Amino acid sequence: MAVILIVTVVAVVAMGGGGDKKPQAAAAAKVKPRVYVNTPANPQVKKLADRAKDKRPLNKNEVFGDDDKTVTHGKYTFTLAGADLASDCKTVTWGQQLQSDLAKYGCTQIARGAYVSNDKQYVGQFIAINLENLQGAEQLVRDLDPDSGAGFVSPFAVKGSTDFSDGFSAAYSQAFGHYVVVSWVEKAGGAQPQSMNELLDASIAIERADDFVWERLVLAGA
Repeated sequence: MAVILIVTVVAVVAMGGGGDKKPQAAAAAKVKPRVYVNTPANPQVKKLADRAKDKRPLNKNEVFGDDDKTVTHGKYTFTLAGADLASDCKTVTWGQQLQSDLAKYGCTQIARGAYVSNDKQYVGQFIAINLENLQGAEQLVRDLDPDSGAGFVSPFAVKGSTDFSDGFSAAYSQAFGHYVVVSWVEKAGGAQPQSMNELLDASIAIERADDFVWERLVLAGA
């Protein structure tokens, strides 16, 4: 599987680093993944390439409905601990360049869902960004690469659940027409995994929350 090969190469570099010490407040405000993998834009959703053909705003129940409250892949099962749908994209992100491009490419909404594995060993974030068109989505997935220094989306925090920390995490992104979808996972507490396959498999479970894209595609007349 090509994604696994890419992740393995990236992880060799990422897992060998670390040790950076940041002020706790700054770390909380600027959490970002240690490993980032972007999959090329999904060609099956060309009819969603422009928001002009998909004008209705997202709503929280659409993105995090009953079918998305529990997501599973292999041995990984996650339950939604809480969700948020922001209409001001700047308030839930950090980084001057990222925020500039969110404005430039017409970001109107960012949905964030916090997931916790049933065994409390992993936490995840599902993120969906509503942009004007595919061009903007493709720029945003480049911005989200930590190596770009552009910034990232702040994780949604839920009281009483396992926090999403500034430890070792991995994010997997893809443009689906004018949407960007990100599944972001880490071991609880930010511990380094024994194998990147742990986080890859966990991320596939979190990615199950992308059902709304396919429902939108049907409504667009696919």
